[in-house]
Amino acid sequence: MTPEEMQGRFKQYALRVIRLVGKLPKGPAAEVIGRQLVKAATSAAANYRAACIARSRADFIHKMSIVEEETDESTFWVDLAADAKIIRRPLIDGLLQEGQELLAIVVSSKKTAKARQAKAQSARRKQTQ
Repeated sequence: MTPEEMQGRFKQYALRVIRLVGKLPKGPAAEVIGRQLVKAATSAAANYRAACIARSRADFIHKMSIVEEETDESTFWVDLAADAKIIRRPLIDGLLQEGQELLAIVVSSKKTAKARQAKAQSARRKQTQ
């Protein structure tokens, strides 16, 4: 999947979250969960976009760590909303699955970047010896 396709998936995920939060019932718990969910999902999308223009591999890894954290947090809030009976689980199953898929892709991408960074550092050390 290209970075542009991933940006699109993250943006669609954030939009789905925004639409879901608009359907939540009124009440203090729903408001807190909704606010946190929108913040996490939109932050994940924005930070993925920022990772795509990272200035270095280290910068990319740092930004992807933020994306990982925010995506994981968004799946937590989606799951909590269902567990708290604020929204019915069938309404969020697809959204939860998409969040988990995005999270898995981000984790894998970050692992690959870290491995490449370690390999490059090792090669540089060998050249200076």
